[in-house]
Amino acid sequence: MSDSSEPDATSGDPTGSRPEADASDAGDAAAGVTSRVRDAAFDDEIPPSVPGESKLVETNGVTLHVVEAGPADGKLLILLHGFPEFWYGWHETIRPLANAGFRVVVPDQRGYNRSEKPAEVGDYRIDELAADVAGLIDAYGRETAAVAGHDWGAAVGWWLALHHADRVSELVAVNVPHPSVFEETLRRSWEQRLKSWYFLAFQVPGVPERVARAANWRLLVRGMRRSSRPGTFTPDDFARYRQAWSRDGAFSAMLNWYRAVVRERPAPDRERVEVPTLVVWGADDEFLRSAMASASVDRCADGRLLMVHDATHWVVHEEPVRIAEAVAEHADDLPPGARE
Repeated sequence: MSDSSEPDATSGDPTGSRPEADASDAGDAAAGVTSRVRDAAFDDEIPPSVPGESKLVETNGVTLHVVEAGPADGKLLILLHGFPEFWYGWHETIRPLANAGFRVVVPDQRGYNRSEKPAEVGDYRIDELAADVAGLIDAYGRETAAVAGHDWGAAVGWWLALHHADRVSELVAVNVPHPSVFEETLRRSWEQRLKSWYFLAFQVPGVPERVARAANWRLLVRGMRRSSRPGTFTPDDFARYRQAWSRDGAFSAMLNWYRAVVRERPAPDRERVEVPTLVVWGADDEFLRSAMASASVDRCADGRLLMVHDATHWVVHEEPVRIAEAVAEHADDLPPGARE
């Protein structure tokens, strides 16, 4: 079921005529924001508890919906969601990060929710996904940004740091390892192969879409509830997820990330990450072996590990204040304690 009564990034003119410039527009202009960032009239997209505005951004040949918050001249911090989420996966961290002075930009990555959904599997290669983020940095008139990603968002963050290190000031990778660590673990560990069974299941054309959609997305909802701490996701959370999954073409596009990576089997051009990196790991992640967290830090010239015990793969939801604090501290240009 699509939400055809509301504009979408894939329609001809998602925003209609641009409203008169206001003070926030002037602030954006002063901060170097380009004309590739424009207003989006998605009135129900952002819950009242979350500060921020919806925008549409042209980047790397696609139009992405983003939520932005915080001072226009603050340090740019891009938060990248994973599967099967959308920008909302970071919603509880946006206020504290904006209050810490960051210009927070949280996109629906390509194929998700209100962002554009290219038709071909090849459009979801990891190089394209990383180029989307580099284009966001350009659109906001910056040379660099701090990048934090969870799940697939962390995979994009690792790839960006490895191939566009000059664009990333700091990286925070949450519950996804360095790409070479993951590949090596898959080769030698039957345990991890079994945990990653869905990579292959998602390759079958059409079938995963039909199975996932059955009974109002019951399998996805049940999987997220079962693999997280009790009470992590509320009924309102799942109402928002169901709406995002149901948008025209969205779920097939989301699965195309998996289809593209299995077909391509990309290997990074280099192994060592030179960008200062914080790896955050919910220790009870049932999808990924926790040993990959420390192995990933070993691939970093300047890496640290924050292991969050009693948290799962969904640590950003389970410990949002702690995660926001960790991201802010890692991305802060000032030394620890200097802000006090």
